[in-house]
Amino acid sequence: MTEKRYDHVEDMLHFIDESPTAYQAVANMKKTLEAAGYTALSENDDWQLTPGGRYFVTRNGSSLLAFRLPAGTLKAFRIAAAHSDSPLFKIKAEPEVADSCYVRLNVEKYGGMLCAPWFDRPLSCAGRLIVKTEEGLRTVLVDAKEPLFVIPNLAIHMNREANDGYKINVQKDMLPLYGDASAKGSFLKKMAFLAGVSAEAVIGQDLYLYPCEKGIRWGAEGAFISSGRLDDLECVYASLTAFLASDPAEAPDNGLVPIHAIFDNEEVGSSTREGAGATFLADTLVRIAEAMGVSAAGYRRLVAASFMLSADNAHAVHPAAPEKSDPVNRPVMNGGVVIKYNANHRYTTDGVSAAIFKMLCDTCDVPYQTFANRSDMAGGSTLGSIASTRVPVRSVDIGLAQLAMHSPYETAGAADLESLIRAEKAFFETPFEETEDGCVVMSEA
Repeated sequence: MTEKRYDHVEDMLHFIDESPTAYQAVANMKKTLEAAGYTALSENDDWQLTPGGRYFVTRNGSSLLAFRLPAGTLKAFRIAAAHSDSPLFKIKAEPEVADSCYVRLNVEKYGGMLCAPWFDRPLSCAGRLIVKTEEGLRTVLVDAKEPLFVIPNLAIHMNREANDGYKINVQKDMLPLYGDASAKGSFLKKMAFLAGVSAEAVIGQDLYLYPCEKGIRWGAEGAFISSGRLDDLECVYASLTAFLASDPAEAPDNGLVPIHAIFDNEEVGSSTREGAGATFLADTLVRIAEAMGVSAAGYRRLVAASFMLSADNAHAVHPAAPEKSDPVNRPVMNGGVVIKYNANHRYTTDGVSAAIFKMLCDTCDVPYQTFANRSDMAGGSTLGSIASTRVPVRSVDIGLAQLAMHSPYETAGAADLESLIRAEKAFFETPFEETEDGCVVMSEA
């Protein structure tokens, strides 16, 4: 039996704690990439790429693509995709709702979420401010890093049916309490102060609530981890870690172009300019090919030879509700990487792509398991099927098993993170070629 490893758990929990929104997640990845010698590119500029170069580009400050070029001929793109966003409460443009007693924040749901766990939980605020300067506009990230709000429950004495099922009204029930009546007009001033800018200069904002609790490892022998935003920052962290680990100082030139691809807005359908349904990935791949002297026909051959891992966490069988899972395709936490299937192509996995991924897992001794919804229950979708309509590469949907998906505090297996990192590292490093439809040749060199 393979010994369980937890080499990266604490670092991953720290990354999540420091990434309360997609903007902070991308900013933290940029710092890591720059420290590793990667050069920032801008979509507004001409790209002067060199063989063997290391680069990254962002869009909207919330999506990021990092890539590494071979020294010789480009043979295939290896894309590991995940998403930077999670279900949160977004603060509206006019943020305060005040009466003679209290000041609350006016919020709306971003993404499909479990609302009940947000009650009676210390909350903070993070995101970005748009600031007017003499030169124009600039964006400043802000993270309060302190408890500022609570969404208070109604006492059982005033809602006797609370434990029998209660329909939550977001506009009425979910507005977070910020202060007493004297706090009126102070919220945006507070956020500007924390960002180190003048409140009068702030003319735009994208701010979100997030839970203050830090991520932890817990359970018998530390078997589990719990944190906000495991969906999908756990996969984001695994992809970045594997991407950088597959970049030794000296390596054989196999012609692969590894790509760490992180998209925003998956939780709301990906149909934004920074989402997987936009042109960000396709635009970047075309520009790489052009900069490396690849013809239009050559680019199409590159895409045909390429492969994508669409990584987004999966539902573990629930200890109190095992009947909600498929009878046999029901992953467990600490059971290995999950391969996700759906007959209606909500996931990209087919027999060929699953077999390729299984072969990769076998090369690095990574356990894997399978997920499918009960046949009488509709499931969610993720970014793989959307992205592959823009860049038609063969793809497999994978993830890690977790409980309480879309809760503000989710749970997963501590050992599974290491499995995903090893599998993605093998994906970035191992050459394989689909010589014809469904026929794959794999090499260890």
